[in-house]
Amino acid sequence: MRTAFTELVGVEHPLAGFNRTPAVVAEVSRAGALGVLGATMYSPEELDEQLTWIEEQLGGRPYGVDLMVPASTTQQDLNTLVTDLRSQIPDDHRRFVDGLLEKYDIPPVSENDALDRLGRIDASLETNMDTAIVSELLDVAFSHRIALVANALGTPPPAMLERAKAQGVPVAALVGKREHAEKQLAAGVDLIVAQGTEAGGHTGNVATMVLTPEVVEIAGDVPVLAAGGIASGPQLAAALALGAAGGWAGSVWLSSHEDAASQVIKEKLLEATSSDTVVSTTRTGKSARQLRSAWTDEWQAPGAPSPLPMPLQSMLVREAWERIDVTAEKGSGPARELESFFVGQVVGSFRGLRSTAEIVQDIVEVCEARLAELGRLVEPVQR
Repeated sequence: MRTAFTELVGVEHPLAGFNRTPAVVAEVSRAGALGVLGATMYSPEELDEQLTWIEEQLGGRPYGVDLMVPASTTQQDLNTLVTDLRSQIPDDHRRFVDGLLEKYDIPPVSENDALDRLGRIDASLETNMDTAIVSELLDVAFSHRIALVANALGTPPPAMLERAKAQGVPVAALVGKREHAEKQLAAGVDLIVAQGTEAGGHTGNVATMVLTPEVVEIAGDVPVLAAGGIASGPQLAAALALGAAGGWAGSVWLSSHEDAASQVIKEKLLEATSSDTVVSTTRTGKSARQLRSAWTDEWQAPGAPSPLPMPLQSMLVREAWERIDVTAEKGSGPARELESFFVGQVVGSFRGLRSTAEIVQDIVEVCEARLAELGRLVEPVQR
């Protein structure tokens, strides 16, 4: 299949696979699609290491990286900034989280138990608004052979767009509304990812079926990828039928062997139905679709405080989630009740763990078959 997207980034299949695990990214690209590394929680040094490793696996095949580059950054000293932000967290919220951990018997994390894996957040990354850090991350990304750079936070700043264009790297941006797409197009992005509410992580309230054609209508020559609910061949075929140049898949890779999620999280995902997700602000301060659990239910209970805005909420709950993850992996039932992860409504289609390569192959082959079937529905015009 050849589309404007495959031509733009040089891949065989009109599919982008977004994941925070380098092994998944590499396998998606090896299978002929475009692996995109979700790198918002890496330090510059870690990002350099991961991109180097990915390139070693790919032998020149294209891949992309997704960063969080705010339109404006701060010149304030980072330690001072973090201290100031933490001082804005109300004591009532701290007491609520402490009480929640006590209720579910979640002990503190010792040095021996501390997680050393993807998802970890240190003080320097709690805001990602520091000028030096953002600049270093961009330096690292553009020092590698990336085929695409995506911005996970609003419109890419002019400096990012100028640098990408100078180096011939297409810039992608995620949108959840038509008006967001209008701003991105005016800024000059090369690819729009129209993400419907079905998607995992930060998402809006417009469905993919509605959002995609709205964005395609105004995008002109700029390719559009449909995101949210893209986990199978028929869903990719539907995206193409809506006028998209391909699909952007994220949640489906959580059902891969290569994804870094813990065994506890994967077990819960395999048990879930498509109705077992909830859009909640309780992890980051912004609306994000995730697996419903005791954690999200407790924040909805009478007397619970309202979640704080980003980045205060993520700073409030960062340590709590590390404690929950560690305790759940040790076999704690109460911790398992709290355990959750960002995932879209396609979680209900997970039937078991597969290799990333198998997932890509299945999506592409079934998509091609479905498109052929649809083509046979149209009878030749008799003249």
